[in-house]
Amino acid sequence: MGLTIGEFAALTHLSVRTLRRYHETGLLEPVAVDPSSGYRLYDATQIPAAQVIHRLRELDLPLAEVKAVLATSDPSRRASLVAAHLDRLESQLDRTRQAVVSLQRLLSPEAAPLDVVLRADPPLEVAAVRGEVTLDESGRWYDDAMAELDAAVPSAERSGPAGGHYANELFSEGRGEMLVFHPLGPAVAARGGGRVEVVVLPPAELAVTVHSGNHDDIGVTYGQLGEWVTTHALTVAGPVHERYLVGPRDGAPEAEWLTEIGWPIFRLSASPDD
Repeated sequence: MGLTIGEFAALTHLSVRTLRRYHETGLLEPVAVDPSSGYRLYDATQIPAAQVIHRLRELDLPLAEVKAVLATSDPSRRASLVAAHLDRLESQLDRTRQAVVSLQRLLSPEAAPLDVVLRADPPLEVAAVRGEVTLDESGRWYDDAMAELDAAVPSAERSGPAGGHYANELFSEGRGEMLVFHPLGPAVAARGGGRVEVVVLPPAELAVTVHSGNHDDIGVTYGQLGEWVTTHALTVAGPVHERYLVGPRDGAPEAEWLTEIGWPIFRLSASPDD
């Protein structure tokens, strides 16, 4: 004799309504349905499956993927499906945290004015890795590229902090060129290898500011710098410049990170105060 839906609900700590929904969507079929009354009957062996479904749905795993987890008997396949969803949740949590931090800063009435300087950067010889990247994959691409650069250029051969040039299309279109680099010291023989190439970055006129802390709200600093630029200078075509003065790769805590942002410009005046 099977368990009624009420009994099964009590044993699994799931509501009758939830069990009915699982049945209707094909996630958990009763072992029998009384043809005259329509009452659903369950078996005690279905309790673990019901609890697994509940936990997966609590994680917002889509129905199709819940069915795929239940349908396979391969533990590695199950783990892969769940792990892929957990990665998506982590990304979503990161985006939520970044949005909260940015909003808090934007809505803060005591926000400090932005400190901007105008600077002319000369040509610079660097060891670089470049690639056409989507915005979604940019973080992973950056980590891989910098690891390759770190291996190719020892710290003793670098003449300054690492940096990156990021095409405007990366942000406006969701895909564009990224170039990350280590500046090379004057006595270092130019060499490449793998994806690493030696290039000379062209000179540039920049409006420069420094973002403090982690990158959750770096978009706010970009916006403030963009507002300053439109008031004091003419923007020109060219990639955004970043230099990582202090960051996670230095072993520094997030509160001490310093990221320099350079916006390509054509000067309208001699100084920011004019």
